[in-house]
Amino acid sequence: MHSIANTCLPWSTLLGGCVLPLMCQAQWLEDSQLTLGARNFYMNRDFHGERPPQNKAEEWAQGFTLRYQSGFTDGPLGLGVDGLGLLGIKLDSGGGTSHTGALLVDGNGDVANQYGSFGVTAKARLAQSVLSIGTHEPLLPVAFRNDTRLLPQTFNGAQLVSSDIKDLSLTLGQFDSVRQRNSTDYEDLQMFALARNGRQVAGRVDSNRFTYSGAHYSIRPDLKAGYFYAELKDNYRQHYTNLTHTAALGKSLSLKSELRYFHSSSLGRAEVDNRHLGVMETVAYRGHALSFVYQNQSGRSGMPFLSGTDPYGFNTSTYKSFVNAGEDSWQLRYRYDFTALGVPGLSLISRYVRSNEFRIGQQQGREQELDTDLAYVIQSGPLKDLGVRWRNVVYRANYTANVDENRLILDYSLKLW
Repeated sequence: MHSIANTCLPWSTLLGGCVLPLMCQAQWLEDSQLTLGARNFYMNRDFHGERPPQNKAEEWAQGFTLRYQSGFTDGPLGLGVDGLGLLGIKLDSGGGTSHTGALLVDGNGDVANQYGSFGVTAKARLAQSVLSIGTHEPLLPVAFRNDTRLLPQTFNGAQLVSSDIKDLSLTLGQFDSVRQRNSTDYEDLQMFALARNGRQVAGRVDSNRFTYSGAHYSIRPDLKAGYFYAELKDNYRQHYTNLTHTAALGKSLSLKSELRYFHSSSLGRAEVDNRHLGVMETVAYRGHALSFVYQNQSGRSGMPFLSGTDPYGFNTSTYKSFVNAGEDSWQLRYRYDFTALGVPGLSLISRYVRSNEFRIGQQQGREQELDTDLAYVIQSGPLKDLGVRWRNVVYRANYTANVDENRLILDYSLKLW
């Protein structure tokens, strides 16, 4: 059994001495929320083909997420505090079938019966700007936290978000450490980026500073643009820009176009050199949505990103991210909302991603992945808002092990106040 780690003790002490006495103010309490989330997660992954890491990875677990969000105190400068409690419980796992990424595994390969963490975030609001210090779950193009297993990945640091200018959102922040999705401890940040030999790029080092800044601007209701700049100290710097346009083509028919571009280069001795361009076109008609994606990569390395996060590429899939060095890929995706047939809450998403040939070591690599998600959220009755999702993955490649995978996920959120 692993103890729950209090990851933000200094901030807890500060809040207890300086901020908590302010809780008597009505605004803080009236606008506060406490929500308990429960996720039941089962995963079965079969490996076969060339060089499988193991024959099977199979685990079943129960996760709980308790989120507290306070309001802000009265006055021009509002103060508040948020809390995040995480608990994961093993229901079934073994040494031979572990390593799904859902449960904590110690240095001896033993799976913890339970694990968790607790984080606190202090926050201050002035006009439409909010400064937060402590635990964060970023959903940024340069740092997109992972929440694809039992518990979410979290970061420690500070972030300022401002919406004081109409149609413009500004973001500035810095993280110094990360807690991975199946861990209790915070650790230094690491870069993930692949060289053409299929291994991590040379020169990467652990880092205690990831800084970023960016802006989202609504040029007009149907046209939006964004830009971010990020640096992982002693590893890489990255520029990101995107453009999104939505056009109404007729009754219930629309076309959405989106472009994402990353330019990444070295900091320190890390051998990073990557340009990543992604274009997605989506035609939507009533409950149907059909998307086509083309993703192009150039440079001596693959796209770099923070280890444990999901790279913000269109072809980032359930099993693979398709960001090897020199790897181009395309995707065909279909989504259907069964509300159009009178079945609200039921949805289907299927996507097929395939790469062009790319050099990996001494061979030309190819890979493809087919993901299918069937999800239903109960609309009424005692189990209202319970979500059930079945996820199937079929991955094939000529340079690594093939994978067949199934996941069954039950999600429920209860608002306590």
